[in-house]
Amino acid sequence: MKGKAWKFGDDVDTDIIIPGRYLVLRDEKELAACVMEGCDPEFSKKVKKGDIIVAGKNFGCGSSREHAPIAIKGAGISAVVAESFARIFYRNSINIGLPLIEVKEISQHISEGDIVDINIDEGILKDLNSNEEFEIKPLPDFMLGIMEEGGLINFLKNHLEEIKDG
Repeated sequence: MKGKAWKFGDDVDTDIIIPGRYLVLRDEKELAACVMEGCDPEFSKKVKKGDIIVAGKNFGCGSSREHAPIAIKGAGISAVVAESFARIFYRNSINIGLPLIEVKEISQHISEGDIVDINIDEGILKDLNSNEEFEIKPLPDFMLGIMEEGGLINFLKNHLEEIKDG
């Protein structure tokens, strides 16, 4: 994955990602039009397919709403990189196939607009502007499998027979 970095701080909660007034929406594209409106009302117009969110600690805190990762994925964000994630947001994101990448102290090294290259297989994130490389916290194989197949529903559909056979 390679894309332009959009920088956010610590404790970005689900109300910032998708304000509560939009919870009546269900369509991914409608949600994407409102993504990150809580901190930048123009974000959805500026973000491009393949871009990457870079944040500090506790990204996705707040409510357990699934709308937040759906809005991010619908906007074309290829991954969210943060120092840490709220637990429920993390699981909701994996379940829909949105890659979440944990990197220690990443918010201190990446600037908004930098081009970030993520190689999950090698466990490396590279800032192409500074040529700095950072180690990615590895994901368990089963989570990688879920993300590679576009989310939990697709994973289950594709592996139902294996699951039945134990």
